[in-house]
Amino acid sequence: MKVSEIMNKAMVVEDDISLKEAAEIMSDKNMGSLIVMKKESIVGIITDADILKNVSNLSKKISSVMSKNIVTIEHNEDIDNAAHLMAKYRIKRLPVVKKGNLIGILTATDLIANSDALNESFFFE
Repeated sequence: MKVSEIMNKAMVVEDDISLKEAAEIMSDKNMGSLIVMKKESIVGIITDADILKNVSNLSKKISSVMSKNIVTIEHNEDIDNAAHLMAKYRIKRLPVVKKGNLIGILTATDLIANSDALNESFFFE
């Protein structure tokens, strides 16, 4: 199964919004993360956990707490490769790209929901 078959829509924001604004967007859209972009490039990801860690100062800009150096995956990769990347980098979310352009996001929850399509050897490595 390909990543593009189970990915979700990604919500994009710029890095100059506050944690409070990010929290409001996540709440309104029922999302656990936002992809941070500058022009056409992914520069970070902000998660609900990042916001909770900084709940005492929600006026901070997301750029000060977001994860940087984001690992991405191509849309036509197998979900087994996505599972390996998530395990290797200990991450729960992978932005999905097509020719370098963001087209979606894949989460650990998406993989679990489709675990029957994962290669059995993944679970025994």
